[in-house]
Amino acid sequence: MATEANKNEKALGVKEVILALQDWVKYFISKWYILLIAGFVGAGAGILYAKFTKPVFTATTTFVLESGEKAAGGLGQYAGVAAMVGIDLGGGSGGIFQGDNLLELYKSRKMLEAALLTPLKSDSSKLLIDRYLDVSEMKKDWKSKKPVLMEIDFRKNNQAGLQRDRDSILQKIIKDINKGSLSVAKPSSKLSIIKVDVKSEDEIFAKEFNEALVNEVNAFYLATKTKKSLNNIEILQHKTDSVRAVMYGSISTAAAVIDATPNLNPTRQVQRIVPSQRSQFSAETNKAILGQLVQNLEMSKMALMKEAPLIQTVDTPIYPLEKKKVGLIKAPVIGAFLFGLLAIIWVTIKRLFTSVIAN
Repeated sequence: MATEANKNEKALGVKEVILALQDWVKYFISKWYILLIAGFVGAGAGILYAKFTKPVFTATTTFVLESGEKAAGGLGQYAGVAAMVGIDLGGGSGGIFQGDNLLELYKSRKMLEAALLTPLKSDSSKLLIDRYLDVSEMKKDWKSKKPVLMEIDFRKNNQAGLQRDRDSILQKIIKDINKGSLSVAKPSSKLSIIKVDVKSEDEIFAKEFNEALVNEVNAFYLATKTKKSLNNIEILQHKTDSVRAVMYGSISTAAAVIDATPNLNPTRQVQRIVPSQRSQFSAETNKAILGQLVQNLEMSKMALMKEAPLIQTVDTPIYPLEKKKVGLIKAPVIGAFLFGLLAIIWVTIKRLFTSVIAN
């Protein structure tokens, strides 16, 4: 008996749900004119949106990054001599800018600011930031709200009375670019390929800003990665040249002493032998030091070649850029669906509210 009662209760519950659904369907059908009007309004809104929305251009650069090798352990035998002249042959700059660090470098204020202050290739009288201001129509707001900003020249730094405003504008633009225009990522964590995308409503700005940013970051990356090794080579080269000069001077001194005493009295040999041997000893000593320095210099140059990273561009942005815009077919469909959904929600809430008030 209990089992049959449970079955009856379940049947009644399912029947109530079906009846409730039928009731709601009839209600929505009765409001067909509201849903139809909402659909037409949404479709119209979609058409207007598609018609007046500007297309977005995307400039893409992809390149392969191969980090340089660290100096080999074989340099250890020369480290002692190199340390005597202030050189570190330990090699490499560690893990600087590896992995996600390089990706974040693209989003840094220093790199973005340098790219924005790069002259336009299409018009060298203007900077990229001037092109951005024209596209974003920020200068129109300045004319009405703060005309003094029109006097800012981004080519000049430390402008009297305008430096704070200049820096503030740069920071705002950099923030906006990081937020919606710039995308830097590795398509696959297993690969060393890096992809840099710049989106803009202006095709020229998207392409030239992408190229300027990639050039700035890659140049900074290469200079930073090889800075330590280049400093070592510079110091070693200076020491090598100094020791070579001293050695040549000692050789010249020994020859000059012999030339100065061609027919020396045998009882006066000290006048020739002592200066000559002193210069010869100095020359031999500097010759040994020079040999080690030259060897260390060549090893440092080899280490620099190993440490220097390789950046090989795969794809660069070319005209015409990829363009994305909502189509005149897709936009009305999406608009009609959204407005229809809102109309359904509205009539549902209205009926529930009416039911609550009636009870």
